[in-house]
Amino acid sequence: MINVAIVGASGYTGLELIKILINHPKFNITYIANSTGNTTVSTLHPSLDGVIDMPVEKVDVGQLAKVADIAFLALPHKTSMSFAKELIALNIKVVDLSADYRLKLETYEEYYCLHEDKENLKHSVYGLPEFYEDQIKNARLVANPGCYPTATLLALLPFVPYLDSKSNIFIDAKSGLSGAGKKLSDMTTFVNVSENMFAYNPFKHRHSPEINEKVLELTDIDANINFVPSLIPVTRGMLVSIFVTLEDICDAKQVLKEFYKDDEFVRVKETPVNIKDTSGTNFCDIFVEQNGNALFISSSIDNLLRGASSQAVVNANLMCGFEANCGISKIAYVP
Repeated sequence: MINVAIVGASGYTGLELIKILINHPKFNITYIANSTGNTTVSTLHPSLDGVIDMPVEKVDVGQLAKVADIAFLALPHKTSMSFAKELIALNIKVVDLSADYRLKLETYEEYYCLHEDKENLKHSVYGLPEFYEDQIKNARLVANPGCYPTATLLALLPFVPYLDSKSNIFIDAKSGLSGAGKKLSDMTTFVNVSENMFAYNPFKHRHSPEINEKVLELTDIDANINFVPSLIPVTRGMLVSIFVTLEDICDAKQVLKEFYKDDEFVRVKETPVNIKDTSGTNFCDIFVEQNGNALFISSSIDNLLRGASSQAVVNANLMCGFEANCGISKIAYVP
């Protein structure tokens, strides 16, 4: 058994990590922490009463290093990098769910803040297993992708080599409210969200440069990407619709099937995808429809799982020499 720590237990992704790792056959939770401590898991998350009642500590890197071999950091950006730096120095492997290690230095500092751990940033591995599996297996620090980039990149990347380089890529991405986190804002109040739907930060969302960087890194093509996210009045789930123009006409359905034929957690669908079928799982469902050189690509993920916590556990599995699917649920929350 590998001993694991969860730092940032109070939020939704922290809760999902606990739920996955409770029943994991290879990982043993030995340390759970947040910024304040002095509570228990079942107090933070009453749904886990009678399931797990570990204490939640005020995070202490030295104490964590004594009891764990790998740490999940479910923390906000900037906060995360300070702990990751100390943990790596103590030879603890880290899966970071924040944005702190996902981007190149210049891009990160443009969209977030000054980076305090440039040395480890250079050695971090982007945690999208379908594309970086070999690097993840040898990594000490994995930067777990954002939810929007995960759903977008998995749908878009198979077709980038076929696209008309002069045409724009339009990405319409809709997320459940849990993607905004627990902290309340005017935008996320019940009155504003219920029976409502709206775009936010069109073309300016922080996940846009993440998508751009990874497309360029993986394909060597500097694509014209226009990303528009929207909030929808559901708790969890993400539906991404991508509209592109082909330069080289291909059989899009066959391209997609061939591209992901060996990837367990990507399902190529014959009918348009929906968020219910992936809710509660690590699957990404993808559908494509073609009209001459016009292409519609749609993907669905659970934003809290494939977009965060279950993908983080897949990355930890690979880092520790286990099968990617170890302890990962395939059963959707249906109905």
